[in-house]
Amino acid sequence: MSTIKTLIQQLKQGNKKALARSISIVENELEGYEEILTSLQINQSNAVIGITGPPGAGKSTLLNAVIKKLTAQNKRIGVIAIDPTSPFNYGSLLGDRLRMAEHFTDENVFIRSLATRGSLGGLSAKTIEIVDIMRSFNFDYIFVETVGVGQSEVEIVGLADTTVLVLVPESGDDVQAMKSGVMEIADIFVINKADRDGANTFIKNIIQLVHSKAATNWNIPVIKAIAIKQEGVDELIEAINKHKINGTNSKRSYLLAEKAYRLIQNFRMKNVSKQELQLQIENEMKMKDFNLYRFVKTIVKE
Repeated sequence: MSTIKTLIQQLKQGNKKALARSISIVENELEGYEEILTSLQINQSNAVIGITGPPGAGKSTLLNAVIKKLTAQNKRIGVIAIDPTSPFNYGSLLGDRLRMAEHFTDENVFIRSLATRGSLGGLSAKTIEIVDIMRSFNFDYIFVETVGVGQSEVEIVGLADTTVLVLVPESGDDVQAMKSGVMEIADIFVINKADRDGANTFIKNIIQLVHSKAATNWNIPVIKAIAIKQEGVDELIEAINKHKINGTNSKRSYLLAEKAYRLIQNFRMKNVSKQELQLQIENEMKMKDFNLYRFVKTIVKE
């Protein structure tokens, strides 16, 4: 435990190696992980920016461009990139983090890739804890990029102080399908690849949706971008900074309740192994009267 105490002290002193080691211990629930979490001095003013949106929207390219601009201003950046996980071998499916490869050797940038590890949405079950470790570090910006599948567009609200929703002109059908959900979670819209056909019409439609939302103390911006050409990146950073300064986050209590719910859920599920469940189910399925609901009930009672 003296090693953990030393690690915690190094973390407080801004040691990047200690940050990486602390994240590994917490992610894998190794000995001392609870002591690390309970000792955190979280900087509440250190805002977390969620980058989400459907696959192919160019989230990684956009984030890469944002990091490039911010590091040129000597800003310290923390990035958590959530990768989807194969449901069969629990390995990461994507390798597109290579787009951020140029930043891996930058002293002002810390990038950590996490697997969802079977999470139904786009966030890893350990993301909340790891974000809070990073919030206790001396970063100017912390970005969380989700995989953009399942419930990730909604889940990010339970984590981020500012949510950036990245869409492309072809996202029109998706927006119609999830209109109310999108309107609830987006603090900033970015229409990427805005040089494509139909972009202007799509942007007008998004602006109309934004204007139809009930008035709040934050006017949701709709930013036109071509990330690969660095266009719209300055406008996005300006919008992020304005939202950070804007003050009251109307979703704050919801965010904390969502975090608490997930932490409690994670704690209660700690001893449940999906692999063991599969083996048990394979045996139970041999019974003619197998009933999944009766099986689950017996597991819950244990």
